[in-house]
Amino acid sequence: MEPRCGGPAGVAGAGGPTERPGWQGRARRRIVSGVNRGTAGSALPSRPLAHRAPARPPGRGRRRATALVALAAALLLVPALLGAGPGGSGETVPLAGKEPGERLDVTLTQVVDPASPAPDDTDRLVSVRFRLENTGTASYKDSPASSAHLLDSDGQRFTGLNASTGAGPAFPDTVTLDPGDSATGFVTFKLPKDAGLAAVQFALNGGLADDVGQWSLS
Repeated sequence: MEPRCGGPAGVAGAGGPTERPGWQGRARRRIVSGVNRGTAGSALPSRPLAHRAPARPPGRGRRRATALVALAAALLLVPALLGAGPGGSGETVPLAGKEPGERLDVTLTQVVDPASPAPDDTDRLVSVRFRLENTGTASYKDSPASSAHLLDSDGQRFTGLNASTGAGPAFPDTVTLDPGDSATGFVTFKLPKDAGLAAVQFALNGGLADDVGQWSLS
């Protein structure tokens, strides 16, 4: 795909960034109250018992197979149309702010783990690229770094940083978008070197809005 702040970057590490093509990028939007925004699991739906399909007249099977091939090809194009990059879901979550007219479409397009340079021997940097589009009637003026949080597999929550890394250009400290405008940039997180990634969250108003978008990284 629903804080701890780090210090400045240090000396570059030996390994380069690795893409995360394995995570499914399941995005979701949820309404929460309070500051503690943890992850929540969901039960898998029960599967029906196997059954025999009725016989089809000759020719229908070939037409159905052709339609399924066309559908599969169309689905493969969806990430490209959404602007998904390597290690990114391309899924867009519409979010609302605290004030009337504050609405933003947020798309997570790429995750770079680790991002260079490495801060020190015990920590690492993870850079996440977002695309922000103002779909509301009010001007958006906010800090994407303070609006974004990363959750690790132990439940710890890390606030984003405006750090320059080899992943790409970061958002400026404050981004201003008039209705209809959009911007793309990276938000970087500093976390322990062996921490597992669980999810990324984004909320307007510096991360304080009740409407929170979440993308699963596990």
